[in-house]
Amino acid sequence: MQWMTIFKKELLGDWRSMKWIWVPLVFILLCIMDPLMTYFMPRILDSVGGMPEGAVIEFPEVPPTEAIMMSLTELSMFGSLLIAAITMSVIAGERKSGVAELILVKPVNYFSYITSKWAAKLFLIFISYSLGMLASWYYVDLLFGGLSAERFFGLFIFYFIWLIFTVTVAIFYNTIFKRPGIVLAASVGTYIALSILAQVFANRSPWFPNNISSHIRSLMASGEVSSDLWIAAGVTVGISIILLIASNFSLRKAELAE
Repeated sequence: MQWMTIFKKELLGDWRSMKWIWVPLVFILLCIMDPLMTYFMPRILDSVGGMPEGAVIEFPEVPPTEAIMMSLTELSMFGSLLIAAITMSVIAGERKSGVAELILVKPVNYFSYITSKWAAKLFLIFISYSLGMLASWYYVDLLFGGLSAERFFGLFIFYFIWLIFTVTVAIFYNTIFKRPGIVLAASVGTYIALSILAQVFANRSPWFPNNISSHIRSLMASGEVSSDLWIAAGVTVGISIILLIASNFSLRKAELAE
């Protein structure tokens, strides 16, 4: 009952702050922007003109598997920042205002408090991500050719594991810091640091969470889920679980210290 009450309260708060409207719209825009620009760019250049007479620009043909990967590129660049932004005050804001202390003194189980808020934000991200990727799939199928449902859902599920990780990282920092701005900076800094480490140790550590996208590209090309993708997904889920457990101890320690 405690868990569901906090979960519903968080969903209601997101509705009142219009997150259930603008977050899905942003996800849809991010997912369809690159495929649409890639398809219409030759037509835009032709209509604008200004090219020397006789000049011909040849654009390579983009297969549907590459077209839909453009959506993941945009999500990797801006989606993680958006997730950190909408999650940065979910617990830190309540701790700063004193609301968290009033809730936890009732008493409310720390882990229930954390996971209910985590689940509410994850539900918002899941719906937004689903709408965005379905819109991308529709336009990719319409403009670039058919993409099988098997490959699409493989991409969809494995990349959502990465999104679970990004939400969990932000929730973890919420239990450490009281200032939402610091939570945002720490979350984005972690994503960037992991991206750098994944590139530096790409050959030695193909199971970094950030490598999920590159493994998904292989899935799109071959149609088969590689062992590296399975392991990277498992490692990412495992780290997410560890971070949730660590969040419980971190929040408990912080509240008791105060």
